[in-house]
This record gives sequence, structure tokens and C-alpha cells, in this order.
Amino acid sequence: MEKKVGEVSFVLGVVLAVILGLIGGYLGTLGPWLISLLIVLGLIVGLVNISGKETKEFVWMAVALVLVIYAGGASGTLTNVLYIGEYLSGVLNAVMAFVVPATVIVALKEIYTLAQIK
Repeated sequence: MEKKVGEVSFVLGVVLAVILGLIGGYLGTLGPWLISLLIVLGLIVGLVNISGKETKEFVWMAVALVLVIYAGGASGTLTNVLYIGEYLSGVLNAVMAFVVPATVIVALKEIYTLAQIK
């Protein structure tokens, strides 16, 4: 059952991130609530969905994703793309709001495992 909750949270988080990124500017006061929901879904994914052998791969891929998104957004390159730049930037920022909490939780779980006395 836990794994199913994690799977549903992951799919819901990705879909919500894309939708929120595309229409986030039109949501008004609902936007921050939906970003908060993305963060909670990321926490659930980190707690339930990622464990064991997949931990290191997940952390590496998530760190790479976050670095690439940050580098693209920090330079302002995406927002300068005509017509779709703001949408691209919005989607990638929403993906970060989902992925970063999951990455933090998974990394903390791995650190805890490594710190246990054997």
C-alpha cells in the first residue's frame, strides 16, 4: 500500500508541476497553495518511494536535474525565449519545488543509514 501511495504521489506531483508551471501566473492566491502541495508530494515520494539500491541513483539524478534547472533559470535564458520562455521557466521551477524535498528526504535517509553503527 505504501508503494502505491508513493507511485500516485510521484505521478500526481509531475502532472501538477507541469500544469502549475503552465498556468501558475493565472492562479492568483491559489498558486502558493498548489506549490505547497507539490512540496508535500515531494516529501511523500522521498519517504515512501525511494529506498535501497535506487537511493544513490535518485540522489545523483535529482542533483543533476536541480543544478541544470537552476543554471538555466539563474541566467535568465529561459525567460528570454519568445512566447514559451515564461512557461518553460514556470514548469521547471515547479519541478524543482517537487524534486528538491524528495531529494532532501532521500539524502537524509541515506545519511542516517550510513551513520548507524554496525
